Amino acid sequence: MRRSEKQIKNIQDIESILHSASLCHLSMVDNGKPYVVPLNFGYESGALYFHSAPDGRKIDIIRKNPEVCFNIIGRYDLVTGKRACSWSARYTSVTGTGKAEIIADREGKERGLKALMAQYTEDKYDFSDEDLDGMVVIKVEIEKMEGKKSQV
Repeated sequence: MRRSEKQIKNIQDIESILHSASLCHLSMVDNGKPYVVPLNFGYESGALYFHSAPDGRKIDIIRKNPEVCFNIIGRYDLVTGKRACSWSARYTSVTGTGKAEIIADREGKERGLKALMAQYTEDKYDFSDEDLDGMVVIKVEIEKMEGKKSQV
């Protein structure tokens, strides 16, 4: 990271951002071209979880090339200035890479969906066969990640 003073080195601080955020941008490569989608997600034990329809562009890409990149913004506050180039932001973020895997078995889907739901609520849910049969869960084993913050 070029601006080392903005780097978050403590893994607990990075995981705190991951647990408190609500949106992940997942980037993939489709026939040599970048493709990014915003997704709800869950974080648990070094992995990100997403749910998806069993078919579609995202699933097709992951089947061909499981290498992905992600970006998650924990906090973002715009800081205005008197001049255009004096504007800035206070933020926390996590960016990383990993391998995506499509989870199709019931146990894996339930684990991923529980992680996803825990991201947004403390309520506990059961998942019906009908719910689980109509979807897949994508698990991204994080290979590398780094946190960044600006407190301006």
